[in-house]
Amino acid sequence: MGKFVIKTQKDGQFYFNLLAGNGQSILKSEAYTTKPACLNGINSVKTNASNDDRFERKESTNGKPYFNLKAGNGQVIGTSELYESVAARENGISSVKNNAPEAAVDDTTV
Repeated sequence: MGKFVIKTQKDGQFYFNLLAGNGQSILKSEAYTTKPACLNGINSVKTNASNDDRFERKESTNGKPYFNLKAGNGQVIGTSELYESVAARENGISSVKNNAPEAAVDDTTV
C-alpha cells in the first residue's frame, strides 16, 4: 500500500510525495506555505485520483511523457516524474489511482 510523505523544504514550505508500495515516488506536490494547506492537497489527491478526467497527460520539452493530477477547479495538485514511454506513464497513473485513495500519511515534519 502507498503512503503520502510530508516534508519541509529549506525555505520552510511543505510538500508531499505519494509513494507506491515499493517506495517509489509516483506523485509530488507543489510547495505549500502551511501544513494544513499541504494536508488539504493530500485530501484533494485522494478525492480526485479515481477520476481519469483529472489526469492531464503531457510531454516535456525533451519529449518525455509525464502527467499532472488536477483538482476539480483545474489547479494542479501533483506532478509525476518523467517517464521513458507513454505506457510507463499510464502505469504511473494506474499506480496513483490504486495507491492514493487509501494511502496513509507519514508526517516527517513533526
